[in-house]
Amino acid sequence: MVHRYVCPMRWGDMDAQAHVNNAAFVDYLQEARVDFLLTGPAVMHRLLATGVLVVQHQVEYQRPVTFHDQGLAVDLWVDSVGASRFVIGYEVRDGAQIAVRAATTGAPYDLASSRLRRLTDAERAVFAAAREPSRELLAGLPRQKWTVGGHNHRLRLRWSDLDSYAHANNVRYYDYIQEARIALMAEALGWPQGGSAEADDLWVVVRQDLDYRAPLDYRTEPYRVNTVVTDLGNRSFRLAARIDDPASGRVFAQARTVLVGTQPLTDRQRAALAEFRPGDRDQPRPTAARRP
Repeated sequence: MVHRYVCPMRWGDMDAQAHVNNAAFVDYLQEARVDFLLTGPAVMHRLLATGVLVVQHQVEYQRPVTFHDQGLAVDLWVDSVGASRFVIGYEVRDGAQIAVRAATTGAPYDLASSRLRRLTDAERAVFAAAREPSRELLAGLPRQKWTVGGHNHRLRLRWSDLDSYAHANNVRYYDYIQEARIALMAEALGWPQGGSAEADDLWVVVRQDLDYRAPLDYRTEPYRVNTVVTDLGNRSFRLAARIDDPASGRVFAQARTVLVGTQPLTDRQRAALAEFRPGDRDQPRPTAARRP
């Protein structure tokens, strides 16, 4: 069974290129997911009220979307359901065109005890009834291991980032990874570079997966986003990022991002990005100095 939710766009969802920002699409997925739960049986209402955690997102961006007032159709279905997890697939449509394909792994959470729990028989039955096993689901990007190096970005949570469970909402993590990515690109590529030969370069996110390891609580001390360059192509590159506590090293989330540019990488850009490759614990490399 496919559940359709028509999500309105907001002008504030647009990015600097006048397209829907990549993080805004994750917000649309959340709206569709909540609508699926709240329009279902009462057991789904209780599931949402007592606690549901997002364990992983996989998002593939297939085409840009510009603002209009007709809304985007989000088709949602259940791919699989287990003892304590479920996987939801999505297609976000702009008219007849698929703009985004995505998948979310979720798990029930007991807010009272702050622990994951198993799905009840009633909850599992509702998810099972919504299964569409014939629908193709995204394959995950390979995970990255690294110890040192890359680019560090100070992350300060905002009070408005918190959801009804009093943790940073899962959508906001995409904002955090984005802010760190732009800081790295500004340092490595001088991007955006007004008046330069590379001023018209446009870099777009075509794929981004994110694994949630632990909830982020509000605090005044900054967290850290460490971002590394894992692959360099002709006109694309891949990044891996993790959100952690700089004092304890506890990891809260890890992400993999694929970016594609309108122009091939220049030798200067390739060399600058290479400085942010992950290092070796025995041979640490310092973060590159900021370029003018």
